[in-house]
Amino acid sequence: MPIDPAVAVGAELPEVSFEWSASDVALYHLAVGAAADPMDAAGLAYVDDVSPKVLPSFATVAASFHAIEPPRVSFPGIDVDLAKVVHGSQQVTAHGPLPASGKATTRTTIAEVQDKGSAAVIIQEKTTVDDTGNTLWTERSSIFAKGEGGFGGQRGSSTKVTYPDREPDQRLSVPTLAQQALLYRLCGDRNPLHSDPTFAANAGFPRPILHGLCTYGTVCRAVVDSVLGGDVSAVTDFSATFAGVVFPGETLDIQIWESDGRFLVAAAVADRDNAPALGNVVLSTH
Repeated sequence: MPIDPAVAVGAELPEVSFEWSASDVALYHLAVGAAADPMDAAGLAYVDDVSPKVLPSFATVAASFHAIEPPRVSFPGIDVDLAKVVHGSQQVTAHGPLPASGKATTRTTIAEVQDKGSAAVIIQEKTTVDDTGNTLWTERSSIFAKGEGGFGGQRGSSTKVTYPDREPDQRLSVPTLAQQALLYRLCGDRNPLHSDPTFAANAGFPRPILHGLCTYGTVCRAVVDSVLGGDVSAVTDFSATFAGVVFPGETLDIQIWESDGRFLVAAAVADRDNAPALGNVVLSTH
């Protein structure tokens, strides 16, 4: 079905009510590389049995954590083959420290559908509230659907981060695990692009790729640990665009600049001559 922006834009998707536990949070943190050193007390705080500290990026998986089926890109006015879709961008705004367990409801709206000619960009906005009505976090994300453009919609604009013209204040080398995509899929993203070699080949990749949101969470954790001493509660906003593909087992080269009270970050794949992985990355704090 062609994309129909007149139907899609402004459409409200069904509410999703869910709950999560400290064990879910711990699994997510392991999946984004936390507690790699079992003797490091700061890392172990991410996997505490009762009250682990919670990265704001956990918000990206909380509502679908217990999903066991591949996601579908089927919304009002939109029906796209999953094999054509990659994540385009992600932003999480935390309205306070994320609780280690709880119940919440997410409401989603299709905010924009952009026509890039050769592709479509579908932008969603989400608001998640707890069972008393307090807003826990909000999200804005986009997916890039190859071959789905040309429907006559607006091209839209893009926002680019201007990085300082100097050496980064910090540079991190962060390895990923060969099985990291298989671990991360247990956090609710069962897209076979990340686990099935045949599906990945049909989508044009030589092997399964790492979830973009796994890279997003991994970079968030690495930056929080490095520049904030692991203080997850200091983060108010974390946003990024997905600039390239990461294969499980590759090492991320992360550059960090402190600028105007924010941290500007660029992440590349060191194993492939610094091929871009994440760009336009901004971490804002209190």
